[in-house]
Amino acid sequence: MKYRDFIIRRSLQIIPTLFGLLILIFFISRILPGDPARLALGPEATKEQVEALRRRLGLDKPFYIQFLVYVEQLLRGSLGTSLYTYRDVMEDVLVYFPATFELITFSMIIAVIIGTLLGIITAAKRNTWVDHIFRVLAFSGVSMPRFWLGIMFQIIVAYQLGLLPTTGRIDPFIEPPKHITGFYLIDSLLCLNMEAFVSSLKHIILPAITLALSPIAQIMRIVRASMLEEMEKDYFLVAKANGLPENILIYKYTLRNAFSAALTIIGLLYGYFLAGAFVVETVFSWPGLAKYGIRALLYKDFNAVIGVTLVIGLFYSLVNLVVDVLYGYLDPRIRLRMEVKR
Repeated sequence: MKYRDFIIRRSLQIIPTLFGLLILIFFISRILPGDPARLALGPEATKEQVEALRRRLGLDKPFYIQFLVYVEQLLRGSLGTSLYTYRDVMEDVLVYFPATFELITFSMIIAVIIGTLLGIITAAKRNTWVDHIFRVLAFSGVSMPRFWLGIMFQIIVAYQLGLLPTTGRIDPFIEPPKHITGFYLIDSLLCLNMEAFVSSLKHIILPAITLALSPIAQIMRIVRASMLEEMEKDYFLVAKANGLPENILIYKYTLRNAFSAALTIIGLLYGYFLAGAFVVETVFSWPGLAKYGIRALLYKDFNAVIGVTLVIGLFYSLVNLVVDVLYGYLDPRIRLRMEVKR
């Protein structure tokens, strides 16, 4: 099998995965307690008004009919109408998703850079005091819950030291940059609006660090273990014995081989960030997909719940697909093995 054919096959596997997720979440959304029509209209609505809304939403029809109608809407590019905003869920997702995507991407960049560097340092300084200290910190970073870290950052960094803002995405007295990509940091740079850029950067630092601390520790541990394994192999020992500078040997050769193992956990963490960011967004009042998803659950806005879940599932699947593509790039042996099997 050619590597190209493998990528095509992996891409096509996303379709049945999302369809299975759709069946599961559609069923769960329908058995949740509470009447969505009543919640949408409020307690003062009459029984006739509630029944009229139920008929308009198709909730009076059998379950399989509701599912077929939803699939038909989905194939037309619609995620249904939100019971809270009365807009298409797709429109709502496009409004809230950029804020979440910017946060998790910024957090992942921090996690990959710091985690990889700490993994290299601890591997190069193994069994020294530097190695022991960072390993203890890594264990602590994995153990601490995100909501507690977020609150501690707010109390210490924001309230006591006054260094960074606690909530929001930008200062309320600063006009957000013109919408181009939906990412405030990028849009403010494209518009040369440095005031908005500085404010957006200050607001994203605390939630991004809170979200990145645990992944930093996990990436560091994986990179360290992979680096130590590579440093025991013959090519490393021979190159070192021949006088190749250790910095070149580590950063140019060893790191590339060791990073393949870390790529798996990075891909999983990036996909998990989209769901895991809900807690951090709630603590820091970040106006992202979490705010929309939690409100959808409270109001039993089942179309919004399904839409948010499908977006998370699609994002997770695409991240894993990218990881598979990068595997072949970082390790040519994978591509060669597939060509030989063919």
